[in-house]
Amino acid sequence: MVHVSFYRNSPAPYEKERLDQELKLVGEYGLRCKRELWRVQYALSRIRNAAKELLKLDEKDEKRIFEGEALLRRMNRYGLLDESQNKLDYVLALTPEHFLERRLQTLVFKSGMAKSIHHAVVGRQVVNIASFMVRVDSQKHIDFSLTSPFGGGRQVG
Repeated sequence: MVHVSFYRNSPAPYEKERLDQELKLVGEYGLRCKRELWRVQYALSRIRNAAKELLKLDEKDEKRIFEGEALLRRMNRYGLLDESQNKLDYVLALTPEHFLERRLQTLVFKSGMAKSIHHAVVGRQVVNIASFMVRVDSQKHIDFSLTSPFGGGRQVG
């Protein structure tokens, strides 16, 4: 059995500034626990490390071109970067807030469909996972489920 890490704890467990910042983000984005924030931070660190490794390579290197474009396409698809920000340098400037803004829970709250960030259908697929990362092309399909008491029998999609 292989153990795969999805998050990483802080090496300094009682650092006041970090604890305050984590608590602020957990409250602002309605996260269930700090582990959800750590998971986002870990994913961001892996993306940043990949971008750093690619930036070390020569600009005409095939690996840098191929993997760099794939990384940028993925960031554009999730709405983390704009189409105009099409360089690896912009990947290094991403923050956990960029990822937390793309969660289903946050998008439902910001669109006014939920009164609280703690309330939480993309297309015809019912999604009940608050941490679901919504792609840009799927964002316009967010709606209530047909069986939801909030939906009022509206057609989805």
